[in-house]
Amino acid sequence: MKLDAKTTVFVFPGQGSQAVGMGCELASAYDVARKTFEEADSILHSPFSKLMWEGPESELNDTINTQPALFVHSMASFRVFSHLYPDLKPAALAGHSLGELSALAAAEALSFESGLRLVRKRGELMKKAGEMNPGGMAAILNLDIPSLEKVCAEASRAGEPVQVANDNCPGQVVISGAKAAVERAMEGAKAAGAKRAIPLAVSIAAHSKLMDSIQGEWNEAVNNAGITDAKIQIIGNVVAKSIQSAADLRLDIQSQLQSRVRWTETIQLLTGQGITSFVEAGTGNVLLGLIRRINPSTMGYPLSNPSDFVMLE
Repeated sequence: MKLDAKTTVFVFPGQGSQAVGMGCELASAYDVARKTFEEADSILHSPFSKLMWEGPESELNDTINTQPALFVHSMASFRVFSHLYPDLKPAALAGHSLGELSALAAAEALSFESGLRLVRKRGELMKKAGEMNPGGMAAILNLDIPSLEKVCAEASRAGEPVQVANDNCPGQVVISGAKAAVERAMEGAKAAGAKRAIPLAVSIAAHSKLMDSIQGEWNEAVNNAGITDAKIQIIGNVVAKSIQSAADLRLDIQSQLQSRVRWTETIQLLTGQGITSFVEAGTGNVLLGLIRRINPSTMGYPLSNPSDFVMLE
């Protein structure tokens, strides 16, 4: 086994990592994974695993389906690992945006059923917010956070906010907000020295003030989800520090909707504590790529398919 529990953290991906076929090989190879997908189908009262494995892609990419699909695959991967290596408890967990809910479930602060229902609710509410207040997001390359914060402040207008949404890694930051404000900020970012400003193919302004219309409903859903103290420390998206109590976890999950995902700070905190290995449980390896850009000395291990588990041996 290549991993040392004291220096290993599991991370869980967010929206954008989904792909048709996600989790299919895992379910074929491991009973615990197959049962996880069957459990999800039962909870959602639909052949949800069929959508994940066969598509259509357009339906899988609907945020109502994307978010629970990523959660289910992450939990299936984590359950297989826990089954194979029951004595290896990672030093900490962290998830990017939606992935923070997967981290809560992996830390047993949230049951699988409650977590899946909460994730589905999150997708429904965010889609509703996007229909009520359409917005946009853009990736800004090679501009530092303070400069981009200034650009966003100058591009914002009354009723047209824009803000830093994801601090993914040095040189890759995502902004989010009203479409006109995002467009102004893209121009401002290029004028301030950004290498590129790339609009993202979304109509939902995640992690921005445009989510305020659904904040009350989201707060209520989180409060009713039965969140308990985590059995493994979690690095919160909003605070970028270790949290474990139910109250702190609820607050971070609730605040996350309109707040920045502090991924760079999260990884810097962990590597500063001696973490050297990161395992990405679920679809793809987007987070491992970001982590290597934040700290090139880290080791990364994807955990998506059966072959990935063989690589850990």
